[in-house]
Amino acid sequence: MKTIKLKVSMIAAAMVLGGCQPAPKTNNTDTTAPDNVLTAEDAKQFLVDAQHEIEKMQLPAAQASWSYATNINYDTAAVDAYLSEKLSSRVAELAKQAADFNQVEVDADTRRKLDLMRYSLTMPPPADEKKSARLAQIGSELGGMYGKGKYCRSEDECFSLSQMSGFMAESRDPDLLLEYWKGWRDVAPPMKAMFAEQVELANEGAHELGFENVSELWRSKYDMPAAEFPAALDKTWGQVKPLYDALHCHVRAKLGEYYGEDVVRQDQAIPAHLLGNMWAQTWGNIYELVKPTQKLQVPDVTKALADKGYDEIKMVKQAESFFSSLGFAPLPETFWERSLFLKPKDREVVCHASAWDLDDKDDLRIKMCIQKTGEEFNVIHHELGHNYYQRAYKNQPLLYRGSANDGFHEAIGDTIALSITPKYLKQIGLIDTIPDESNDIGMLLKVALDKIAFLPFGLMVDQWRWKVLTGEVKPEDYNKVWWQLREHYQGVKAPIERSADAFDPGAKYHVPGNVPYTRYFLAHILQFQFHKALCEKAGDTGSIHRCSIYGSKEAGDALNNMLSMGQSETWQTALQSLTGSPEMDATAVLDYFAPLKQWLDEQNANRNCGWPDNT
Repeated sequence: MKTIKLKVSMIAAAMVLGGCQPAPKTNNTDTTAPDNVLTAEDAKQFLVDAQHEIEKMQLPAAQASWSYATNINYDTAAVDAYLSEKLSSRVAELAKQAADFNQVEVDADTRRKLDLMRYSLTMPPPADEKKSARLAQIGSELGGMYGKGKYCRSEDECFSLSQMSGFMAESRDPDLLLEYWKGWRDVAPPMKAMFAEQVELANEGAHELGFENVSELWRSKYDMPAAEFPAALDKTWGQVKPLYDALHCHVRAKLGEYYGEDVVRQDQAIPAHLLGNMWAQTWGNIYELVKPTQKLQVPDVTKALADKGYDEIKMVKQAESFFSSLGFAPLPETFWERSLFLKPKDREVVCHASAWDLDDKDDLRIKMCIQKTGEEFNVIHHELGHNYYQRAYKNQPLLYRGSANDGFHEAIGDTIALSITPKYLKQIGLIDTIPDESNDIGMLLKVALDKIAFLPFGLMVDQWRWKVLTGEVKPEDYNKVWWQLREHYQGVKAPIERSADAFDPGAKYHVPGNVPYTRYFLAHILQFQFHKALCEKAGDTGSIHRCSIYGSKEAGDALNNMLSMGQSETWQTALQSLTGSPEMDATAVLDYFAPLKQWLDEQNANRNCGWPDNT
């Protein structure tokens, strides 16, 4: 899964903030004096001053972050850490001050901006200085424990997470897979007590912001009552569950054929270590075990790129031309001067693909160590989708320079990638003929093993975390409830008995890293909804999974209209502007995978599908 690296900003949803004592309140926000009653004008002036201050701070912080990511050394790390801490600390202070206006009657625009400031905190620090410092310390220690985690067979033989993830993607030895699966989870139990303490401290901070707990804070970011948001997600999940169930049944049957039904029982959840991924969140690595038996004609994009003389820069230029064909202006010259396209030979860099907007205006960049492959060709289109979104909302006020909700940015990148179809490849001369539609099952299955298999995992991580953050689930039940939810939603189970002392959620980065996860579920639904709407705008009446919006100015205008809103309107309004409906709807997912669903049902005709529900 590709992630976006936005500039360090007021509204960076993944930022872990805290560790500072709120600064003394200005006259505009001093609620301690009886004769100083806050007014709507005070709120507006506060927002003007806060946004101006953050704008001045965020550019050098973003530049330092870029310098570190593209030249990893002691000095760039120190400068990045210093400026990021200064910015995040000040954002935390301003968020607390924004809460002083909770009871002030203001216009809708002012209220939206004040709320966005409060929502910018992921794990809000309490006002008490010692507690705030402790919260920051816990966050740092949890991150360090995860980042340094290793599994060691002996003092001389240790494996990092990336190494073990590679082994799990390629190995078909169930004993070895189990060893690595268990070995990585042995890193997490020491996190458990600190995580529980972190929850308690952050809930105190959330209460000071006007929320019952951190769960309510996180769920309040979606332009609907916090209590209604989980139900909306479950409704959407209910739409796609039959497709997931069919995929699960086919995969389980094929794994049973390969490993034996004594290892993969056909009436139970699938053992988590056999799905090609450390967390069993995507299953694409086991495609060879579950693919159709018939020979399929599939374009070899990697070979086509080589045959047509594409180098790394030409790949990016072609992706830019995709957006130009929709009517978007070319990327600024500074994009080509300042982006990182190749892994340097003289220094260490963070190669993970990411899109950047350093100055909130035109300093757009991507950072990739591009490989000349079909997969990377898709990734480049995805990352530029982020850049064009960033530029589209650049004229909004600071607090509105972001995606409509935290799922939109990833959804936009993936929406563009969905148009990298054989039709598009033929239009740009990479292939000569488009394979017959009967060849599409393999492609659809491969996509589904990543995108459909991910959906229940993308949903359950925060379902678990919300229960923890409200106090409904106590530390002694963390692991039990984690696996109850995994079996309930995914039909995936722990391959061995897990003790009450285990902390398997901590083996997933986003839990100790305090990164909300629902955004990824939203993105996996919305990208298909966007794609279908754009295909309709483009006048493509064929199968949705074969559609490309390349060359459609009508689709480009509709897309830009939504992107340019940023966060100035609710995400429902932004969605309606493109699709005609304010409701998140998985019908487009079902339409996209309709041929695959029919094929899966045929394969599953005489199979035992489903698994026991333990909730």
